[in-house]
Amino acid sequence: MTVASVFEQILDRDHVYPFMQRARPHDIDVSHQVLLYLEGISVSFDGFKAINDLNLYINDGELRCIIGPNGAGKTTMMDIITGKTRPDTGSAWFGQTINLLDMDEPAIAQAGIGRKFQKPTVFEFLSVAENLELAMEDDRTLWTILSSRLSGEQRDHLDQVLEMIGLADQRLLHAGSLSHGQKQWLEIGMLMMQRPRLLLVDEPVAGMTHQEMDRTAELLTSLAGQHSVVVVEHDMDFVRNLAAGGRTVTVLHQGSVLAEGTMDEVQNNQKVVEVYLGE
Repeated sequence: MTVASVFEQILDRDHVYPFMQRARPHDIDVSHQVLLYLEGISVSFDGFKAINDLNLYINDGELRCIIGPNGAGKTTMMDIITGKTRPDTGSAWFGQTINLLDMDEPAIAQAGIGRKFQKPTVFEFLSVAENLELAMEDDRTLWTILSSRLSGEQRDHLDQVLEMIGLADQRLLHAGSLSHGQKQWLEIGMLMMQRPRLLLVDEPVAGMTHQEMDRTAELLTSLAGQHSVVVVEHDMDFVRNLAAGGRTVTVLHQGSVLAEGTMDEVQNNQKVVEVYLGE
């Protein structure tokens, strides 16, 4: 593939590359230990209430799993957080002082919220390392990648991310040659190059082998603490793995929170059993 054709891929409006908005994280006030506030959020589409008086709070450094049947409002919730959808009512705050409803998608990304969609969107004809370079929080365009060198600090950060996502040995390979699971890890790494404070991850293990699923759970767990991570997932075995140790699981149903608690508490909640688990 030529350089020109790579530029065409980058500029193709059919491709969505959420990391392309350069993160410029604000000073975020988490004095109350809560990073994300969603309060009284409702939104309707053609008379259908996709989100119905949703209240959700994500703590700073927390790993939160969100589950729910199809149509529960999970994707719409993430669309609201990232500015893709505007709610009809309610409020959404990032820390104590950043009103997400006053911001557009680029500004929200720059504030420190990263989103990983279900389908990986990596540049397949660039190497693993070049994909990470392109996603770097500094002003890294394809031209600067081809014509300049990284600083020592930038290279150290790239190396750290490569180790974190388990692709250090594949750094020179074209991203297109990676397995499906490796492409998912690469895209998570591309978001990590932006140093997001909050990472939204949509169904990360769809199509993965069991070994890749275990590695993905390890990766996401390792991110918690330094980052807040919200994982939307249907695979219950994967959720049990992520939620081990008493982490909170939120169950959405008909656009609002049905139940919240540890995985054991959620599984034993009769309302959850009736509407979702079917056991």
